[in-house]
Amino acid sequence: MTQQQGAGGTLYIVSAPSGAGKTSLLKVLLEDADGIGVSVSHTTRAMRPGERNGVHYHFVDESTFKKMIAQGDFLEYAQVFDHYYGTSQAAVMAQLALGQDVILEIDWQGARQVRECFADAVDIFILPPSKVALRERLTGRGQDDDAIIARRMQDAEAEMSHYDEFDYVVVNDDFDTAVADLQAVISSQRLRVERQRVSLQSLLADLLA
Repeated sequence: MTQQQGAGGTLYIVSAPSGAGKTSLLKVLLEDADGIGVSVSHTTRAMRPGERNGVHYHFVDESTFKKMIAQGDFLEYAQVFDHYYGTSQAAVMAQLALGQDVILEIDWQGARQVRECFADAVDIFILPPSKVALRERLTGRGQDDDAIIARRMQDAEAEMSHYDEFDYVVVNDDFDTAVADLQAVISSQRLRVERQRVSLQSLLADLLA
């Protein structure tokens, strides 16, 4: 059944190919934004250096993940790079009910699943400025060999082909400009009458008395 966000928080879907800079952009965005947070996904992939369980991801084994699928615990889930990723439905619904805006960092497959439940979710797709820049960013991580880089480039092209399923497209060429673009999307959503009717309830009552 489709959910309407109404007076609660807004659900944002942010997707991008690996290497487009999505995580870095959202980190800066959240440092200056109030009332918004990123949903912590579950994943079966191994923890990378510097990551913490429950902060970057909820790291679980494949059997646990599949049990959660069977129980209907996920708002969306997908298999990416031979691993599973999923979003807890209960956690997202609780945050939205409190008026908290929630960002889902998911791929296009997950975005399609979420739209079935949240038709008014706000979708943002982040693109790199060029294929050359994307390859440089992937290579610059220094964590993968040439074969893996080639596969990630192929997967990135497949991911980017779905950009037109989203409401907004942001190109991460100049980092500060891309952050400002994301901030503009969030600001515009918070100025919609549905949100302002609630946040300006006292003012409107006084002005229209």
